[in-house]
Amino acid sequence: MKPLALLLAISFITYPAWSQSHSTPIPRGVRDGEQADAQAQRNIPPPSQQTPHVDPAKLQQDANELANLAASVPAAIDQANKGLVSKDLSEKLNRIEKLAKHLRGQLNP
Repeated sequence: MKPLALLLAISFITYPAWSQSHSTPIPRGVRDGEQADAQAQRNIPPPSQQTPHVDPAKLQQDANELANLAASVPAAIDQANKGLVSKDLSEKLNRIEKLAKHLRGQLNP
């Protein structure tokens, strides 16, 4: 019984080493295809970074509108503290936020 157990132990020990050394062969052309893919990737130019067209006149107009709206907010807040809330204060604040986001996006793409 001991020789059989010894034979089984040896076969379990050597089988993983045998299976790794006898891996399945790679079909012809697979490595060539991998090399061709790698070569094709090297030949592709990187995507160009297209900067969006920025209209300086429009930026200046938006900046002026933003400044005018921002200048009108403190007076509207003073009126709100006195109990007179302007109905367009919320619209002004939303417009300020929208203009600021637009300007930031145009200047920092």
